[in-house]
Amino acid sequence: MLHKPGVTESLAQNIVATRWEDIPAPVRHQAKRSFMNFFAVALAGCRTQPVEIALRSLSEFSGGKQVTLVGRSERIDALSAAFLNAAGANVYDFCDTHVRTVIHPTAPVAPALLAYAELRPVRGADLLLAFILGNEVEDRIGNAISPSHYNRGWHITSTCGVFGAAAGAGKLAALDARQMVSALGTAATQAAGLCECLGTAAKSASVGNAARNGLWSALLAEKGFDGPPEPLAGVQGFYSVLNETVDLSAVTDGWGDSWQIMATSYKPYPCGFVINPVLDCVLDWRRDHPAEVVTAVVVRGNPLLAIRTDRPDISTGRESQVSVQHAVAAALVTGKAGVEQFNDASARDPQVTALRGKVEVLRDESFSTIAAAVDITTADGKVHKLSQTAARGSDVNPFADSDLEAKLRTAAAGWDSSHDITPLIEAIWALDQSADVSKLASLAVLR
Repeated sequence: MLHKPGVTESLAQNIVATRWEDIPAPVRHQAKRSFMNFFAVALAGCRTQPVEIALRSLSEFSGGKQVTLVGRSERIDALSAAFLNAAGANVYDFCDTHVRTVIHPTAPVAPALLAYAELRPVRGADLLLAFILGNEVEDRIGNAISPSHYNRGWHITSTCGVFGAAAGAGKLAALDARQMVSALGTAATQAAGLCECLGTAAKSASVGNAARNGLWSALLAEKGFDGPPEPLAGVQGFYSVLNETVDLSAVTDGWGDSWQIMATSYKPYPCGFVINPVLDCVLDWRRDHPAEVVTAVVVRGNPLLAIRTDRPDISTGRESQVSVQHAVAAALVTGKAGVEQFNDASARDPQVTALRGKVEVLRDESFSTIAAAVDITTADGKVHKLSQTAARGSDVNPFADSDLEAKLRTAAAGWDSSHDITPLIEAIWALDQSADVSKLASLAVLR
């Protein structure tokens, strides 16, 4: 049984000691890019059915109207806002991805910090620092057990995201190292999420809880709520209970030498991360061959592509987001891969349904998770061989800043074409100059 005292304490000391001045300029800018992407995906998901249902449920128990809900006029208590904004940001699987772990790092962390910033004064530089550190913590904790943790069926965004939210909120609360250990301990006992829930609203519950429970963990620690001294590497701590072979060096070694946020990918398509390189291939081909009749498609990719998305028999929009067969079929039928291609109507479209049955998925360990190959056979018997070595938006084939701005503008226009989202875009790029970020989320409220 694992027992390595001092791991969580070292992590906590690193969080507490890191200053804004320690963060390189490219890392600061990447944090702004992640916030830009966050507001885009949160706006895309803010009025979906899972969010509507969760809001109705939480409103019954909420006595406060303290905090903004992205894209909505309603306000709610801070913990519920963290939950709802995180769930909305992740509901379409449109959020950013840390390549090595497949964690969606911003969805659990940003909503917790934005909720905190509406409770107490927070400078923009402090918000960005807390966000970078929260991102660093969740990704490092995930690095120590990747890829086995996710492959076993743990929804790593949720199980590790709660630590990121706790660390980030704890940094804003100016917790000392002892309090930070307690915050991480309370987060550890609330770490949960199952990949079995992918394709259903239940997936959003664990992501929402990661933000809510991480924020609450920090607020509890601030008031003296304690936890175990070694919640990560204790005899019955987080890693021991998972029964994984753990690389503990990934948690603390080399802190500050490089930053995990720089390995962030931003998705162009609202579906599972591993589907993105497939769609790059299919959409490019369909644009150049608009009239060709497709008779068969063979997709080859990293084994994770098949493990998570080999799902030909789906019937709902939620399920379609984790079906590579649906993504390929919808893209071939419509020539697009936007939100409308992953809704209930698209999942039940007869043309799309028929084409899904012609898509075969093969596992190939030589492919990275951001690469794929697609063979498309057309009615004339010709086989069109396509490949993508690095998905658009990935860390090695990154979006430009203008691409992220466009993603946010498109998401806002999807709900209210008359709303001018430019002030939000400008505020994000100027975050480090802001003396008070309490109104940031309100710029995303569509009136």
